[in-house]
Amino acid sequence: MVTTLDVLSGGRAMFGVGAAWNEEEARGLGLFFPPMSERFERLEEALQICLQMWTADEGPYDGKHYHLGRTLNSPQSLTRPHPPILIGGGGEKKTLRLVARYAQVCNLFPGPDMSHKLEVLRAHCETEGRDYDDIEKTCVYTFDVGPDGERVEGTLSDLRRMAELGIQVAHGRVEAVHDVTRLRVLGRR
Repeated sequence: MVTTLDVLSGGRAMFGVGAAWNEEEARGLGLFFPPMSERFERLEEALQICLQMWTADEGPYDGKHYHLGRTLNSPQSLTRPHPPILIGGGGEKKTLRLVARYAQVCNLFPGPDMSHKLEVLRAHCETEGRDYDDIEKTCVYTFDVGPDGERVEGTLSDLRRMAELGIQVAHGRVEAVHDVTRLRVLGRR
């Protein structure tokens, strides 16, 4: 569980979760991959279970999909009241509603509709009685500066645009990370 990682890391863990999207990967690993509506039901129940586990309430949980006789969690996290919950995805009806209801961090995909997604999140926060500014806004991003750094300015422009929209962190990967030149270019910027 993420709370063990939280203890081992001195309180630096985050619980990142979503409703799953990669059916090919799931099937390839022999994992159950229910229809989307069920995946969202299961996600919400999992969030409810975790939130109960992170309290002193070790009572049962009885949901539509999950039935626990006891919501024991040991060790409890160092982070109080619990590790931050990051929900990934930009689905406007379900995902962003779950962010407004349960998460401390929202992880979106970069794109031309990012501003719209943030406004949808803001509306869900109003409906849930949640302060929009209490949710950290992040995105996944591929840092592709090019083999010789020719795309650095485009990368920086993307990051500036997202920051102006309110994105606070870009979680990403470096394209062709094995190419040390790209890492050096990023390191200089």
